[in-house]
Amino acid sequence: MNQPLAYVHPQAEIADSVVIEPFAFISKNVVIGEGSWIGPNVNIMPGTRIGKNCKVFPGAVIGAIPQDLKYRGENTAAVIGDGTTIRECVTVNRGTSYAQKTVIGSNCLLMAYSHVAHDCQIGNNVILANSVNLAGHVEIEDWAILEGMVAVQQFIRIGAHAFIAGGSLVRKDVPPFVKAAREPLAYAGVNSIGLRRRGFSPENIHHIQEIYRTLFVRGYNITKAIGLIEADFNASAERDQVLTFIRNSKGGVMKGFRHISE
Repeated sequence: MNQPLAYVHPQAEIADSVVIEPFAFISKNVVIGEGSWIGPNVNIMPGTRIGKNCKVFPGAVIGAIPQDLKYRGENTAAVIGDGTTIRECVTVNRGTSYAQKTVIGSNCLLMAYSHVAHDCQIGNNVILANSVNLAGHVEIEDWAILEGMVAVQQFIRIGAHAFIAGGSLVRKDVPPFVKAAREPLAYAGVNSIGLRRRGFSPENIHHIQEIYRTLFVRGYNITKAIGLIEADFNASAERDQVLTFIRNSKGGVMKGFRHISE
């Protein structure tokens, strides 16, 4: 759509149905899919790929160069999936030579002032609430929710369906299906409300709860807990997802349950 008060580089690839509001800036080497809306005062930098039916609200900056001193001007990307909403003043940096791109999946919601640094890989249906800050190389799997003002250290992984309480500092990997809270960050139960909303049966939720009781509540070390889970629990998609995540953790997972008095 022709917007005389917006700047759209002639080499940008913009679908005909895209709405671009006044004072938006869209650089070269940008692709925006059908049905997307680009609000006023949005800046979209080279290497950005925005899918269909996305909404980008005023003040957002998508695809700016990484805030990483190792970056040397290499040709990298910031990729936004279909149906994702990016609210006011969100910043998404493009990748470095490490991963070549920063990726945000489909149907995500990034609330105002959140920041996604270089080379982050975010799955589908993820919610980052206001002022969430992700350092570089963070991986977040599908359906995870990070409440407001969560800060995530570089190279951290957050599992599918995890829920992280507001104001948390995430220095260790957070496995799938759990709630995480306290300082230092620790297991605070299974995200049963979120799982019910997404169609998990009561039996599946109970199965996950029992797995995490063995892993995080009963006082075993991680190696012992994994052995008991493999021996005592029938194979299931959820069991295997938890075990695979923990085995692939390079920096270790968060702490188990502790009483507040401790």
